[in-house]
Amino acid sequence: MRVDLFDFDLPTERIALRPAKPRDAARMLVVEGDAPFSDRHVRDLPQRLRKGDVLVFNDTRVIPAQLEGRRGEARIGATLHKRIDLRRWQAFVRNAKRLKVGDRIEFPAEVTAIAEARHDDGSWTLAFEGDEPVEVLLERAGRMPLPPYIAGKRETDEADRSDYQTMFAREKGAVAAPTAALHFTPELVDRLDEAGIARETLTLHVGAGTFLPVKADDTADHKMHAEWGRIDQATADRLNAARMAGGRLIAVGTTSLRLLESAAGDDNVIRPFEGDTSIFITPGYRFKAIDGLMTNFHLPKSTLFMLVSALMGLEKMQAVYAHAIAEEYRFYSYGDSSLLLP
Repeated sequence: MRVDLFDFDLPTERIALRPAKPRDAARMLVVEGDAPFSDRHVRDLPQRLRKGDVLVFNDTRVIPAQLEGRRGEARIGATLHKRIDLRRWQAFVRNAKRLKVGDRIEFPAEVTAIAEARHDDGSWTLAFEGDEPVEVLLERAGRMPLPPYIAGKRETDEADRSDYQTMFAREKGAVAAPTAALHFTPELVDRLDEAGIARETLTLHVGAGTFLPVKADDTADHKMHAEWGRIDQATADRLNAARMAGGRLIAVGTTSLRLLESAAGDDNVIRPFEGDTSIFITPGYRFKAIDGLMTNFHLPKSTLFMLVSALMGLEKMQAVYAHAIAEEYRFYSYGDSSLLLP
């Protein structure tokens, strides 16, 4: 499909620079079948789901993966986006033209890395020196990797260390938050429990590739960056059993959805999964694992807007986004939410 079919105009003032306080006070646009759109709030979620439904969360934890350093006199910026092994990470590098294989980059707090190899997509493998775990080094030298549409408008600050982390965050490794889950609070979770709505978690370490623009003119020519994920056997069994009993699986965020769909077979059964996925979902895709999606509002011509268009239909999502813009919903990572139920 032509990528420009997924374009739309978004006023810059609709881009949220801070999250709603409290988190579940964010607005939520409910889109269910052919029913009229419903303007709600995230705290209304228990009333919009059914007993026996299952919300599936991503428990990845964002690491401070953005580094500013020097190679000699040259300033070098690095955003780690995928772990290769204990000492080596793949990274997008700013001012990469000043870098060559074998160069040492000096970051703050005596953190250093060797530029080991350049990849076809322009990213680099950085090999961190020393014996400390890379995550420990990042806590000393790194910053939270806010999306470029926020970082370009304000400085990252201490509030982002908690604001850009979900209450479910446990497994370190993401360089972008699974932002749909940023809206959840302990109080909301208690009310979901009371309503008989179950919760399950999986792990997908979101990479910085999620923010890369689609540069191809046709979706068939776009290559997705791979991300590592895991669903264990017990979780897969519970999800399949819930669906067999008539419950709906509602992915909280596109990250959860992509991993669930990667783990499901053509028989609609979810299986254990551990490894990389580069699944790219566009209109025409047949969903196998999920019955709904809770997600924020996405960038024009992005792979994530293509995904929601695959779920609900492109014409429907164009109308949804036009409504959200007209009603002054807040967009992107710190913005409002939508509940999409085909």
